[in-house]
Amino acid sequence: MRRGNGTSTTDLIFLGLFPDMRYISLLISIIFLSYIIALTGNSILILLIWVESRLHTPMYLLLSHLSAMDLVLISNTIPKMVTDFWVQRRTISQIGCGIQMLLYVAMAGSECLILTLMSYDRYVAICNPLRYSVIMNPQVCLQMATLSWVVGFLNSLAQTVYTMHFPLCGSREVHHFFCEVPAILKLSCEDTSTYEMFLFVTGIVFILIPFGIILTSYSLIFLRVFHMHSPEGWSKALATCFSHLTVVSLYFGSGVFLILIPPKLYSEQESQAVSLFYNTLTPMLNPIIYSLRNKEVLGALSNVLRRGVSSQIVARKL
Repeated sequence: MRRGNGTSTTDLIFLGLFPDMRYISLLISIIFLSYIIALTGNSILILLIWVESRLHTPMYLLLSHLSAMDLVLISNTIPKMVTDFWVQRRTISQIGCGIQMLLYVAMAGSECLILTLMSYDRYVAICNPLRYSVIMNPQVCLQMATLSWVVGFLNSLAQTVYTMHFPLCGSREVHHFFCEVPAILKLSCEDTSTYEMFLFVTGIVFILIPFGIILTSYSLIFLRVFHMHSPEGWSKALATCFSHLTVVSLYFGSGVFLILIPPKLYSEQESQAVSLFYNTLTPMLNPIIYSLRNKEVLGALSNVLRRGVSSQIVARKL
């Protein structure tokens, strides 16, 4: 059975972002601009880390993976949402919905893990600096990054398959701008309360436990910094940790709201607002936060630009 305009009867229909908002076109334009900034900023950060030798350290290698996850996360939802708004075709196939859900949940879980590993890296660097190069060697660092990707995808695969296996009945209208798990579960004609409890436990494993580990790591770091007799060492240690703590607060703050608070306790508009914050602002702010307060990143960018200008001058002379 087919509908007109090539839309299948099994397709899902997005109601879009804030359907009752008066100036939604302005908001969509701002979101698209934020997407371009996030795409540019994270791509530049990844390029700098892999090109500049001074950034070939465990902290920046993990940061490059975080930026790659941000690129996948924001590119998975925002282009589809913007296109749906301007083209006025807000349908998605069940397979497309499953792929979107798979990538979203995978990146959300992987980012929680990579941020936890980054806090451990800072703990070893400040609290055990003499053994840092041994503990955080390149092989271990690569294993950490790989573990984050693999565990995130395995968890997402299980959640996506189980979520999509529920039969849908009645309206296929999704009160969201992408295929988020709670929004799809609301369309099911079966009782999903047991599965929602499983999602709550998964949220504890991927959000509260990593967040607790991060808080413990930084508590130990601040205790070590407090006993430093060198004001210069104090300032450098705090500056190194500030960027990561800022990013952690952005990621885990929205994650706690989305996963650990039952959907019945907040409105669909509030859910969309937090999802929009996590999908758009955090990927956009990540490279900005790590660049503005980081002399190594700014220095690497300056070196790359200087080399580019020098090569152009040499090429003109030849």
